[in-house]
Amino acid sequence: MSTRQEIKGHRISLRFFRHPRKIKKAKSAMKRLKTIAKTLIRDLDRNFTPEQQKKYAEKFYLYMRELLQEKGNKNKIYSLHESHAYAVGKGKDHKKWEYGTKASLVTTKKSGIIIGVASHEKNEHDSKTLEAALISANSNRNKPIKEAICDRGYVGKKEVLDTKISLPGVPLKRDTKYQKEQKREKFRRRAAIEPIIGHVKSDHRMKINYLKGFIGDEINLLLSASAFNLKKWMNNFIGLLILVRIVLLGVCRIKANQTDS
Repeated sequence: MSTRQEIKGHRISLRFFRHPRKIKKAKSAMKRLKTIAKTLIRDLDRNFTPEQQKKYAEKFYLYMRELLQEKGNKNKIYSLHESHAYAVGKGKDHKKWEYGTKASLVTTKKSGIIIGVASHEKNEHDSKTLEAALISANSNRNKPIKEAICDRGYVGKKEVLDTKISLPGVPLKRDTKYQKEQKREKFRRRAAIEPIIGHVKSDHRMKINYLKGFIGDEINLLLSASAFNLKKWMNNFIGLLILVRIVLLGVCRIKANQTDS
């Protein structure tokens, strides 16, 4: 049997590998496929000239990293063509993991306009992503942000770049009724960013990125946020035109009634 035929058979064995009756066969097929891949890489490296070895050294290193990685390893390779992608835990039953890069969005409190975006090359804790997000937001403002309202996932820092980080929590005993209402309104308003993230992902193509590399991730994020802001501006402009038309029609009717009388 040729190697190509053997690989085809093992790939068929990997179908429905989660089924209890096929787990053992699938593991055996995966182990054999890894052995074949290592053999092919070794044969290619042996037959290459020094110039070819230097040219493909980086790719061979990436392939061997993928073949040698185990379940509990850190910084695993999830995609050969997008080696910088990593797994982000969602903590949801229907989707436990997402693969790609983290993205941060900064919006205004009242209008909901996206004023800052940041893509993160490393899978860091949310509190460590605040600096890049605030730098991006401050670059689009005349005055720096004094207070950033975040969710509990950003716990760990109280101040970043002279910006106060506010997180929801249990009201303090020393807080007055007015202060409690202010905090309640503030953190309820923070939740408005969740549907914005959903719209940017589903309606403006941030969910799947077709651009290459980490630079492609940054470009795609910036374009998605720009598209969201442009659509928001167009909706407001169209609403204003409709309101002006209604007012003008009302004025015309009043004038017509006055002339009739």
